[in-house]
Amino acid sequence: MEKEKKLVKLEVEGKIAVITIDHPPVNALNAQVMAELDEALDQVASDKEIGVLIITGAGEKAFVAGADIRQFPELDEKAGRELSARGQAIFDKIEELAIPVICAINGYALGGGCELALACDIRVVAENAKLGQPEVNLAVIPGYGGTQRLPRLVGAGKAKQLIFTGDAIDAQEAYRIGLADELVPAGQALEKAKEMAKKILTKGPVAIRLCKEAINRGLQMPLKEGLALEAELFGKACATEDKNEGAKAFLEKRKPNFQGK
Repeated sequence: MEKEKKLVKLEVEGKIAVITIDHPPVNALNAQVMAELDEALDQVASDKEIGVLIITGAGEKAFVAGADIRQFPELDEKAGRELSARGQAIFDKIEELAIPVICAINGYALGGGCELALACDIRVVAENAKLGQPEVNLAVIPGYGGTQRLPRLVGAGKAKQLIFTGDAIDAQEAYRIGLADELVPAGQALEKAKEMAKKILTKGPVAIRLCKEAINRGLQMPLKEGLALEAELFGKACATEDKNEGAKAFLEKRKPNFQGK
């Protein structure tokens, strides 16, 4: 029996992990892709040497062009709810990873692909990209977090416009509204993401993790509670050896040698 081809690849280059969705022609999120993505995320989470994760799609045509529509005719209410909850749980793992997650978007990032990008911390978008939530064209709604993460990122009005119309927007518009964080020439999204990852890796790794925790948790809190959380995590940072090394290196005008302690 022929072995099933892997559709999600995980490569580790030093402290940078790269997950590539390789499901031609458009890297659609079928059940196998989602299961393999889930497994790859668990591998990254368990490897304490990894400092940054990059998620991308194979080829230049698509990052991820959405869910596999062939499964839709069979969905009833119960199956639809279960499919949505399963996808949300996997994308939650991305958001909840302790380390930064950078998304390198090439080509189409539609539906589930856009939702995958929304779960990442930073989105590097190539100029040939198209982003959108076209689910209403199929008479369904975004089910992997789009109705929740998109308005938190770009505001309720713009999110409603994109979701209600189902329109895809180009990379320049995505950058203008804050859906894209970096805009790069076609073919250079992954390269830029790696460049950014290397820069992040020169900083205090414990501090980076605490920054992500402070931002993600704080966004779910009233301001006063968020500020209290920030003070608590600032205190934790002050208890690290890296904090002492950072201050000492600054005063001695040299590069710090952080140990993640």
